[in-house]
Amino acid sequence: MIQAQNLVKTFTRTEKKKKRVSFQAVDGISIEARDGEILGVLGPNGAGKTTLLRMLGKLMEPTGGTVMITDAAGRELTQDVEIKQHIGYLSGNTKLYKRFSAREMLFLLGEIYGMTKQEAENRIAEIVDILDLGAFVDNRIERLSTGQTQRISIARCLLHSPQVYIFDEPTLGLDIISSRSIIDFMKQEKENGKTVLYSTHYMEEAEFLCDRIVMIYQGRVVAKGSPDELKERTGTTNLRETFLKLIEDVTDMQGVQL
Repeated sequence: MIQAQNLVKTFTRTEKKKKRVSFQAVDGISIEARDGEILGVLGPNGAGKTTLLRMLGKLMEPTGGTVMITDAAGRELTQDVEIKQHIGYLSGNTKLYKRFSAREMLFLLGEIYGMTKQEAENRIAEIVDILDLGAFVDNRIERLSTGQTQRISIARCLLHSPQVYIFDEPTLGLDIISSRSIIDFMKQEKENGKTVLYSTHYMEEAEFLCDRIVMIYQGRVVAKGSPDELKERTGTTNLRETFLKLIEDVTDMQGVQL
């Protein structure tokens, strides 16, 4: 489980005439991702989703607030090695060794995780079956399609059997078959008691997949709840309409016209 309290991330940029301006990408977000659920993080470009996920995954230090990660027994994890073993993180910036075959890369990562050759071989065989990689696992990564490469990126996250998955736009730009494989994988890991944090632009996908949703806008949470709860609260029939209604309410409060 991951719990965050009052997370803040402030960045500073240099504008014209070398004037330095600070802005908050994340502004006081509190969030909880539970074991055995898929928690969706939804918002437009620039809302702060990626920054939030990076802080939750301990890849970025917050300017303020706290993140607590606990194992299945409820014990707080504090050591970097433990935390890395506990989390599988996937983003659009994930880099793979393109001149390796997918299998070679997974074996290399197995060594990094301290697995024996037999342990890695057994685990890779399981992953090939889970993600249906058999047709291309021995091909060089540079020769794979976008969807195949994304499935190898997920295999990398799965190799060390993490308890928590953090996926930032995992199906962006993928064909329907590759997207389906990734969605089925997330649903299966939820059934296995794992925690899945899932950021997406695809509202229909989130409505179908997520147990709960956190909607963020301009670095702040504008709503939390199950898809049905959010639709009932806003009097809408789908998450796309729900999100637009919530943003309209926020901008009206700020005196801003959409």
